[in-house]
Amino acid sequence: MGIFTRFSDIVNSNINAILDKAEDPEKIVRLMIQEMEDTLVEVRSAAARSIADKKDLNRKLETLERELRDWDDKAELAMRKGREDLAKAALVEKSRVAAASDAIKSDYESIDDGLAKLNEDISRLEAKLEDAKARQKSLLARHKTANSRLAARRKIHDYKIDDAMVRFEQYTRRIDDVEGRVEAYDLGLPKDLKHEFASLEAEESVQKEFDDLKRRVSGDRAAGAE
Repeated sequence: MGIFTRFSDIVNSNINAILDKAEDPEKIVRLMIQEMEDTLVEVRSAAARSIADKKDLNRKLETLERELRDWDDKAELAMRKGREDLAKAALVEKSRVAAASDAIKSDYESIDDGLAKLNEDISRLEAKLEDAKARQKSLLARHKTANSRLAARRKIHDYKIDDAMVRFEQYTRRIDDVEGRVEAYDLGLPKDLKHEFASLEAEESVQKEFDDLKRRVSGDRAAGAE
């Protein structure tokens, strides 16, 4: 059984209210559209049958109208010929045909009224269907955006990123320590030419170690971001 159990449930439904209460609005809209389309096919089929019935009744009414005229002519002919008995019999038959014609006219009016209501309901259902399809597109777009945002949030809160940041802070501290050792060499030492060259050599060695450490940190950071 679908969301709707009767045609009137569909044409009188409030789509906003249904979606507000739904745990999975996208699924509900998809089911609503399917139910509406199926119902629309059924209603159109019912309308087609009613139209066929109307045509059949029209043919019967035309036949009965011809019979009415025929019996009326026969009754008049019998009266002119002085056959009152035949005239009365013809009028009885005319009355029987008239009664049958009235019954068919009543059926015709009922079918016509039913078709008018079906036409109104079909129009309302088509409007509901168009609305549901529009909402389906909107929901699909929102769902896609929400999934993208969720994936990004999960990535941000991934433990791998947190772990990489911790390692980055550790390497930064190690770099600070190396830079501190470089600066410590210069504390309390005279600034003669020989010492300056020694300082340059030491600084070059430390700089090389510093550059190697930076490359390792950059490599670890790139690996952690993957």
